[in-house]
Amino acid sequence: MTTPIDYGVKGYNSYGQWLRQKFDGARVYKVIVDAGFTCPNRDGTKGYGGCTYCNVDSFTPTLPRSLDEIRDQVEQGIARARKHYKAEKFIIYFQPNTNTYAPVERLKALYDEALSICPEDVVGLSVGTRPDCLDAEKIALLESYADRMEVDLELGMESIHESTLKQINRDCSHDELTGLLESLTDTPLNLCVHTIFGFPWETREMMLAQAAEINRFPQIQFVKLHHLHIVKGSILASRYMKEPFPLFDLAGYTDFLCAFLPLLRPDIIIQRLFGIADQDLLIAPVWDLAKSSVQSYIDKELERRRVVQGAAF
Repeated sequence: MTTPIDYGVKGYNSYGQWLRQKFDGARVYKVIVDAGFTCPNRDGTKGYGGCTYCNVDSFTPTLPRSLDEIRDQVEQGIARARKHYKAEKFIIYFQPNTNTYAPVERLKALYDEALSICPEDVVGLSVGTRPDCLDAEKIALLESYADRMEVDLELGMESIHESTLKQINRDCSHDELTGLLESLTDTPLNLCVHTIFGFPWETREMMLAQAAEINRFPQIQFVKLHHLHIVKGSILASRYMKEPFPLFDLAGYTDFLCAFLPLLRPDIIIQRLFGIADQDLLIAPVWDLAKSSVQSYIDKELERRRVVQGAAF
């Protein structure tokens, strides 16, 4: 028997649906670019070692890691997406590390170079960064592209709880994020916040409280919801190997989403429901399913429970 999911109808605002509607049904694919940035939490400006959960290689595809030149990364990324995913339009995604952590002149040169390749088919720019690595000049640079393409500014929120941010060596407070969001009330940028669920010291109630915090900023258009990964090369990995702690299994995480999504403002677009890590680097949790199978499991369970985003908002 067919169900709404079989026809692409979901109980939440999916990014895939938004892209199809925005670009008249065209297949849109993100091309990841590694521009060689570092992070103020790694180079000693604010700290060393980075956030305790982080190993940048764990979420950076092999292709951008293997090529030094931005032009090569974009050209080969587009070619691969056309071949394997039948992609027609592209969003250039500066993802690894902190992608506004440089003088504005350097940022403009990097963004311009990436966007100059195949301009007829590039429909967007997405930049991932930390709230403490933005200022008015950098915001103005990003906004200058928004009159000709979609521009996403992806901000790491991770947790709204200062006690957690201290434990994960974030060196960026939640107040810094909210201060930035408050300054971007009228921005043409698409604002996305990234959050991580499953830190072992956070209760279910602490995690669910993040929905209300996201909801209070109408300028937030997108969210990325991730479960905590333990990856090789991270500080948290060494702690976990010495003394393992509970992590979400797939059923448990799906159950959490069933509680979280009804609390989330119904207009927010969900770019991701779960995290992905390089299997060669992943220590835990291991769900032993392909990305598509995880997505299918979550979607079907959300449908079975009749979960609707914003139903309890």
